[in-house]
Amino acid sequence: MKKRDAPEQVQRGQSMNPKIEARIGKNIRKLREKKKMTQNGVSLRLQLKGCDVTRSALAKIEVGQRHLYPDEIVLLKEILGVSYEEIFDLK
Repeated sequence: MKKRDAPEQVQRGQSMNPKIEARIGKNIRKLREKKKMTQNGVSLRLQLKGCDVTRSALAKIEVGQRHLYPDEIVLLKEILGVSYEEIFDLK
């Protein structure tokens, strides 16, 4: 089986498509607002669970300007009380 070349964004060292990151960030913002939680409140909860995400970093995540790490996704799911499907909904 012939090895395929990696997509251009992976070759440049980017981990995700910027449009996908923006969509996931938008989902996180909508889910947070639906729970009537502030960025500060979510970031404080993340910090209490050992994840160093400031309010500013969360704001950047919500607009797709900062990558999300797996541990952050797991904790956001828990803190927001949502499913992975809701976070990763690309529709």
